[in-house]
Amino acid sequence: MNTKRVKDLMVPIDEYAVVAENATLAEALKALDSAQKKLPAGKPPHRAVLVKNAAGKVVGKLGHHGFLEALEPKYHTLGDVDKLSRAGVSREVMDMMRQNFSFWQDDLDLTCRRAHNIRIKDVMKTVEYSLEENAALAEAIHLLIMWQVLSLLVTRDNQVVGILRLSDLFAEIAEKIKQSSPEC
Repeated sequence: MNTKRVKDLMVPIDEYAVVAENATLAEALKALDSAQKKLPAGKPPHRAVLVKNAAGKVVGKLGHHGFLEALEPKYHTLGDVDKLSRAGVSREVMDMMRQNFSFWQDDLDLTCRRAHNIRIKDVMKTVEYSLEENAALAEAIHLLIMWQVLSLLVTRDNQVVGILRLSDLFAEIAEKIKQSSPEC
């Protein structure tokens, strides 16, 4: 019988990169780098920063895609790029949009300097998905697949206490598969 719960695999919030919503993109990158350096050897890197409001409540998240998207302000004219790609917009249409909007045409150094002026609150994804710390791993797997996300916030009494990353859950499942016998 599997007794592991989400809380057994989550990264506690105090071990994760967290920034205030008024932080800049550059400050968020520093926080991410600092959190990465504290990871134990062999642990997958963090791929996002969590964002807290003035009251200390986690209100958003910004992942690697979000960081890169934020550096090119013309993406905002398209709306939610994530939803477009998940809706099945073809590569050809995406390529046409890239050419028509002249994405990533500025000098890369200039583009990267923008990170010092972009506020996280303007580019973060609001928190939509979470689950209770005592939820079964099977529920977490289901939610990650259904919502097509790389992580889920973990709550206790409606307060965020950690983050469950797909990479950690996958490692747990992969280990179980390796230890299992082929008989069903």
